[in-house]
Amino acid sequence: MLPYGDKIMYWGKAVFITGFAQMVVQVVGFLSGILVIRLLPIQEYALYTLANTMLGTMAILSDGGISTGVTAEGGKVWKDPEKLGVVLATGLDLRRKFAIGSLMISIPILFYLLVDNGASWLSSVLIVLSLIPAFYAALSNSLLEIAPTLHQSILPLQKNEMVVGLGRLGLTALTLFIFPWTFVAILASGIPGIYGNIQLKKISRNFVDKTALPDALIRKKILKVVSGVLPGAIYYSLSGQITIWLISVFGNVTSVAQLGAIGRLVVVLTLFSSVFFTLLVPRFTRLEADANLLMKRFLITLGLLILVCITVTALFWIFSYQILWVLGDSYSNLNEELILFIVGSCAGLLTGIIFSMSSSRGWILNPYLYISLSIVTIITGIMFFNIATLKGILIFNIYVNAVQAVIYLIYTFLKIQKQ
Repeated sequence: MLPYGDKIMYWGKAVFITGFAQMVVQVVGFLSGILVIRLLPIQEYALYTLANTMLGTMAILSDGGISTGVTAEGGKVWKDPEKLGVVLATGLDLRRKFAIGSLMISIPILFYLLVDNGASWLSSVLIVLSLIPAFYAALSNSLLEIAPTLHQSILPLQKNEMVVGLGRLGLTALTLFIFPWTFVAILASGIPGIYGNIQLKKISRNFVDKTALPDALIRKKILKVVSGVLPGAIYYSLSGQITIWLISVFGNVTSVAQLGAIGRLVVVLTLFSSVFFTLLVPRFTRLEADANLLMKRFLITLGLLILVCITVTALFWIFSYQILWVLGDSYSNLNEELILFIVGSCAGLLTGIIFSMSSSRGWILNPYLYISLSIVTIITGIMFFNIATLKGILIFNIYVNAVQAVIYLIYTFLKIQKQ
């Protein structure tokens, strides 16, 4: 055990390094996003929003709970490079197989949505093809980060993220001024991700046996987690982006672009979520099965999250006019919508962190119970809120995320008490 003063210094240093690096990463990402918003016409930016939303869905479907299973198994053997290497190799092998199914489901849906929102067939094909570099990198990124994260080797990960972010900013600036098209913007974002993926492999090899092969027993254990997570992941791939899907079907192109634009301003929450995921979730994973200790750490994390959400919401409310000025004249009248989006994002952040802390210890809520409750929530939300308007869809989003946060909060409390 570290002395109290040394513990404060250790945590202070860890939070500073992670926070500063993530601040740089998020600022660079924010600048890239603002360039895309300002340089793409509203029609093109609406298509860009749809494509990026589907990319997120593809990533969720190709994971299906594999990263959760790898984290849970890796947390048990993180000090043994050989065993950790076997866990990682097994996870990567499963991820490649899941990717095929993800593509078969996602690509036809994306193509339909693009054409339905005014894209030509040629433009739709180019947009779909431009997603390949980003999707390829996303296939293994989350798994390759697990070993260094468990070992709390944070600095190399942060440096890699900064390099990738700067690459995206540079490529975006060089290309969109000349070619203001959706597929060019996606390629400018995806190509640096390939470089970052290569560097992640090198970082991960410092903690795992790179010659390790997939193992049938580990595969069985990971698939057991996947069987619990996959139904929820499939559901989440749809519900997690439900605001975009609903507004693209029932709203119009302008609303899609507006929703995508204000979504870029949630960079502050992304910064804090990165700190929580990088520093607090892995440490919660490694804790002994002691109910009092687990409850104490969980409540501290929850309290910090709520404090962050209140602070960020207040700042966005006070400076909403100045913040929206950054997006340009096309989006300058979205003050109320901006606050609603931030509140909904805070509820989503709470859900994500609570879920990650719970699932990282192998606590998986019965997916059919969760999906049933969530579907009821969505149906009642559609009935009571006007989802054809931007304001209505944002209120709907707050309602859905808040209910999901409460569900996972109650479940996690119950699981901790049983330890």
